Amino acid sequence: MTKTLLAVDGNSLIHRAYHAGAASGTRTRDGRPTWAVRGALSQVLGACDRVSADAVVVGFDDASHNVRKTVHPEYKSHRAEKPTDLVEQLALAADVFRDAGLHVVTPPGHEADDVLASAAAHADAAGWRTVVCTSDRDAFALITPTTSVLRLINGGVEASPVLTPERLRLMIGIDPAQYRQFAAMRGDASDNLAGIRGIGEKTGVALLTAFGTVEAAFADVDEHDGARVAAEVGKAVVRKLADPEGRAAYRRNVELMTMRTDLDLRLDLAASPCPGVLPLDATTLHRALAGAELDSLQWLAHRTLVSWDAEPPWRTSGARVAPGVGPAPAAPPAAPGPVAAAPAPVPAPAAAAEDDVLTLF
Repeated sequence: MTKTLLAVDGNSLIHRAYHAGAASGTRTRDGRPTWAVRGALSQVLGACDRVSADAVVVGFDDASHNVRKTVHPEYKSHRAEKPTDLVEQLALAADVFRDAGLHVVTPPGHEADDVLASAAAHADAAGWRTVVCTSDRDAFALITPTTSVLRLINGGVEASPVLTPERLRLMIGIDPAQYRQFAAMRGDASDNLAGIRGIGEKTGVALLTAFGTVEAAFADVDEHDGARVAAEVGKAVVRKLADPEGRAAYRRNVELMTMRTDLDLRLDLAASPCPGVLPLDATTLHRALAGAELDSLQWLAHRTLVSWDAEPPWRTSGARVAPGVGPAPAAPPAAPGPVAAAPAPVPAPAAAAEDDVLTLF
């Protein structure tokens, strides 16, 4: 059976959990904020369970240096400084995940996206499949027959769609290999990247459907005065594709949106024990969560990342149960008599999930 690598966008999960759980303001006894770390870890555990992960790698942005900003200073330049308690939890999450035994990578000068892309390439070469866990739509460019994206949306891991090539085509109308071009034409306001003025999602899909690539559409404008572009999507689009500023913005965006697939992640999927390869060491996991006072997640983490059947170390050693760690959840009693027929499956809310995602393209 093909094994599964779960590649997690650490920055994405921490940001989501930070805003979702800010009202709780959970902190350790010595005052360290932990609500985002707790929320992100819960989502990692949920994702591991949903996709039956055999290994986990978590990527974080290098906060000290970004090669993309060095080349293009405008990249993400409009973003405000992160709140101190968010910065602290990004660092704490990386430490806790690493101490727990997950494989954590913060690539010098690069971003979590580059870790995801490199992890997927590494897994594919090893004969594994990859599930990328993120809320960032840029990851759609990574989708292949062996790499899918668990796109986190409101409602949690279970409500989030797993995007495959077929589902992406159904949702947007393009192949995953075309997604980066689609995004570069449209631009990305969250990254301070303008696209080709006047080219939106509908026109972008029409161009890629007709020409396959944006460069082929540019060539039609240059070599045939845009005759085919005009016939396919209208004369106004010819002028927009001929605009030098629009072309420069598009090509800059493609450069910035291209993720590295060749980072040395020091990930050995064939080795065991190896950071990130499941099952994790039970004692190491327990100590890492206890150190960050994430005791309410001890049972779930043990059963997800170590073993559902084996007793956790604080039970077998006779040690005092860590604060906040309750008894193991009891298995439901077996129903007497003949087994009742299973109820008819409830149709998955595909349309709702897709609509939710589509509004964020």
